[in-house]
Amino acid sequence: MRKIIHIDCDCFYAAIEMRDDPRLRNRPLAVGGDPGKRGVIATCNYEARAYGVRSAMASAYAKKLCPDLLIVPGRMSVYREVSAAIQALFHDYTPLIQPLSLDEAYLDVTDSQACRGSATLIAEDIRRRVRETQGITVSAGVAPNKFLAKIASDWNKPDGLKVVLPEEVDAFVRDLPVDRLPGVGRVTAQRLHNLGLDTCAEVRQWRREDLYREFGIFGERLWELVRGIDERPVVVERVRQSVSVENTYEQDLPDLQACIAALPPLLDKLAQRLGRLEGDYRVSKPFVKLKFQDFTQTTLEQAGAPVTPAGFEELCAQAFTRGNRPVRLIGVGVRLDSSYSPMGEQLTLF
Repeated sequence: MRKIIHIDCDCFYAAIEMRDDPRLRNRPLAVGGDPGKRGVIATCNYEARAYGVRSAMASAYAKKLCPDLLIVPGRMSVYREVSAAIQALFHDYTPLIQPLSLDEAYLDVTDSQACRGSATLIAEDIRRRVRETQGITVSAGVAPNKFLAKIASDWNKPDGLKVVLPEEVDAFVRDLPVDRLPGVGRVTAQRLHNLGLDTCAEVRQWRREDLYREFGIFGERLWELVRGIDERPVVVERVRQSVSVENTYEQDLPDLQACIAALPPLLDKLAQRLGRLEGDYRVSKPFVKLKFQDFTQTTLEQAGAPVTPAGFEELCAQAFTRGNRPVRLIGVGVRLDSSYSPMGEQLTLF
């Protein structure tokens, strides 16, 4: 039986801004881009969330929801420094750490002798030390697996702790709304609701093969999740799955030719990121992402497509036909395979 802790910093970027400038506290605050230049909200504090402001929301729309919202630019170097300090602190408890981003991570403390071997006491000690050393708060979830620990860390936010003991797993999962399950996005949730499945208890009534027939391979995963089953280990060395860059334009790109003309600077940035990539990777396939004027988006990738400017132009042309309307954002990237190839295909991009 594993002991897994999920640590999640509370509104991380915004918390650091409020820490460094106390005048920002107790007012709606977001970290993000300029509303006049199609900026996007990276994160916001809880005062802003009360108005419906959320991360990944257009800054201009956020200002409509909350006219008093103060949007400040991000300071990534500061955020990385704080994140590194918190990650270093984790190593006092266990070497089994899987960072998910700058502001969250899984810890496997199954064999840790810290805090008398109590995962709950370890989580409490981490929360105390982050508060005292970094001046921000984190929430923690403690559970027998990663799936439950992540849900638990969000249970009593902000500055909260939720523990799911092994004997509590069945009852805890049974009453969970299906929307809380990892991998259940808006579309899948709606399909479940249309089938009259709103809670894990209701999904449990379906046989494994019926879920597979309805949802494909995710149906197998769904059958396990609604029973609290998650055998994924905490992975210490994360394998990079992709590298990409994207840009949101101040003015919509009106047609395909304008999109093609916008590709070269994006490909230059992509080449730079690939050049800085540490580890042995092989490019498996390129992809292009387009977000259209109406905020619908599409991503097109193709195994075997040439990782060259001409190859990305062809993908862009095919992706554009899916919307055939002005484009507000373009992203380009490549999927990666960690099996080493000494002369990776990415060299053709240069």
